Amino acid sequence: MKHVLILFPGILMACTVFAQSRRGMVYDADTREPLSGVTIRTTTDTLQSAPDGSFLIATGAHAIDASITGYMTQRFSDGSLNAGLKKNTGLMQEVVVSADRTLQKRTEAPVAIATINKQTIEDTRAQRLDQLLNKVSGVFMVSLGNEQHEMSIRQPMTTKSLFLYMEDGIPIRTTGVYNHNALLEMNLPAARSIEVIKGPSSALYGSEAIGGAVNIITQSAPAFASGQASLQLNDRGYKRADLQAGSTFGKWGVLLSGYYADKHNGPIEYSDFSKKAITLRSDFRPDDKTTWTNTLALVDYYSDMSGSIDSIKFAKRDYTSLQTFTYRKVYALRYKSMLRHEWNSNSNTDLALLYRDNTVGQNPSYSIASTADPARFRGQINENAFKTYALFATHIQKVNWLQSKIVAGASVDYSPQQYDARFISVHKDLNSGKFTSYAAPAVDSFLSNYKTGIINLASYLNYELVPIRSLKLVLALRYDAFQYYFINNLPGASSVSTASTISRFGRFTPKLGLTYNFRYLGLYANYSQGYVPPQLTELYSSVKEAPYLLPQTFFNYEIGGWAALLKQKLYLDWSLYRLKGTNEIISVKQPDNSYSNQNAGATKHTGIEYGITYKPVEDLSIRFSGTNAKHVFVSNTVRGVDYSGKEMSGAPRFTANAEVIYKPFFLKGFRISAEWQHQGRYFMDDLDLYTYKGFDVLNFRAGYRLKAFELWVNALNATNVYYSVFASKNATTNGNAAYSYSLGDPREITIGIAYRFGK
Repeated sequence: MKHVLILFPGILMACTVFAQSRRGMVYDADTREPLSGVTIRTTTDTLQSAPDGSFLIATGAHAIDASITGYMTQRFSDGSLNAGLKKNTGLMQEVVVSADRTLQKRTEAPVAIATINKQTIEDTRAQRLDQLLNKVSGVFMVSLGNEQHEMSIRQPMTTKSLFLYMEDGIPIRTTGVYNHNALLEMNLPAARSIEVIKGPSSALYGSEAIGGAVNIITQSAPAFASGQASLQLNDRGYKRADLQAGSTFGKWGVLLSGYYADKHNGPIEYSDFSKKAITLRSDFRPDDKTTWTNTLALVDYYSDMSGSIDSIKFAKRDYTSLQTFTYRKVYALRYKSMLRHEWNSNSNTDLALLYRDNTVGQNPSYSIASTADPARFRGQINENAFKTYALFATHIQKVNWLQSKIVAGASVDYSPQQYDARFISVHKDLNSGKFTSYAAPAVDSFLSNYKTGIINLASYLNYELVPIRSLKLVLALRYDAFQYYFINNLPGASSVSTASTISRFGRFTPKLGLTYNFRYLGLYANYSQGYVPPQLTELYSSVKEAPYLLPQTFFNYEIGGWAALLKQKLYLDWSLYRLKGTNEIISVKQPDNSYSNQNAGATKHTGIEYGITYKPVEDLSIRFSGTNAKHVFVSNTVRGVDYSGKEMSGAPRFTANAEVIYKPFFLKGFRISAEWQHQGRYFMDDLDLYTYKGFDVLNFRAGYRLKAFELWVNALNATNVYYSVFASKNATTNGNAAYSYSLGDPREITIGIAYRFGK
């Protein structure tokens, strides 16, 4: 009874204090995600928001403002304790995640990294990722139609496995089965931001992060029930519906994001497609120290494969296609379970479990080849599938000595893979010139049928310290061990005739960088290495015995900087790099006139990337992004043809993107922008005999948001320029080759309407 009498006044006092408190909320103004750790200043105290964005202040006090790194300070309005904070788009205050897997200011990262924030994603109303990524200096994502693509980041436009694509810092595909179309497996409406690391980042993320890495960061649940639905269509047969909805319920938050898009009867014959993408994310915060995030993403994609066109059709502006049945279809399922625990203000640990189920099936137009019979051609139907079971662990520890920070991690990835290809006999109608039908021979039509068990064990260490004021040093080292367990299910007469075998690779990857900041100026420098282990197709195709191949290695030397001038109205950033590739895998002619893959290639890539953003007044923004680069073969003799000293094909020396955005203060909710995309002249072949002039395209966008509704109009390629987004000619010394043009999109007028619901 005595203890009860003592406890009762304490309970009564706590209830009285709680009753006299008022609850507030701080959240991201663009995504509506709750913001944790925001500093709230009141007339009597200073406090921080909880993981769900909430905070409590005494009744007699008044909240004055809210502030946190990466956002503009927001003053609370009269009578309200809710505040939406806007991202600080200034270069000096921008916060990034991908540079070392932790939140840090852009100016503290010794790499060339760019962020596309939610506001830019919303304003662009992009149908494809290239419409966003091409705004970044040094990046050109080649649209091959229907979200299919190849990439150019510190490399020529290429389909090679030199780029890493990630979601929340985890690769979306496994090593060894790179696909240049991998970004079509992403769900853009689920993104809160996109970060692009230019140059090698293998010391942190592992293989294939050579030219660059693209990390799409998914949005977490909003602080309160809200979302939006939108519809859009254009005059070229494209239709799309988007939906995003979510809320936070106590300690749980849930967000659903997805879209359905299709295109029928577009300007290019036989180019229909459809795509369904959905992402479900839940966030559980049991206390102030722990967050458990689960994300399930599913993409179901189908596209006709019309193929590129030759020089005659390109000259005649002939949009017809020879194809009537070729296709590409993709099924991609990803599940991530990520647990983060903060032990104290200086220490936290991340654990992530990953499951992937991925299948790419094709009846490829590029595999159709002639036979002695002019009406009969050869083709194939193939399917490449893999599953992944992976575990990732990361620990971050801050130390008072020299303001040090240690990021240590390890991962294990097991990915069983299967590939099969079947021969088909293709019929060509000699009158129309079209491939009209195909038939598969019976049981023995397999061209390939193999399985590979892929195992990757990795560990890495990233160490940062500040030896003197304003100077930060970064040292990183990673080790990867790969094993490919290859099992061939077919006899030696098949196209993949390699005997079953085990291939092993190991690689240490170092990195050294520094940053120095002085007021509104900053400099950085880094030396880094990147590597790519041999792909399965490079090891096991068309040979009796797998060749002995080493990982391709790239050495990167880079300096750069940033500045905020004219009272922070003008922002500049630049990077100068030299990237040397060695042990590159090429096809080498053997003494017996056969060909075999060997580590015999070497390349050199030199360039400067620069970005300028000028905001003379609050409602006007002018941006210019450019890159000047040169990509050459140092040593490269492929199938008996020597390309050494030649410029690489598909490598413009100058690429640029510029944009003017106007949001008038006197018409709140209205925006209008003009964008210029430039691609310079480049060689179409590796012997530098043929050139393509490049192109210039203008895009205009306008939108108006009135209360819960938004209406927008996008005019892409507004002047209807006729161009090829990628042109090539496989020239050889005897001149027997063919032109290939991938058509750029003609003028497209898109109209859309969106409705936002919730608070």
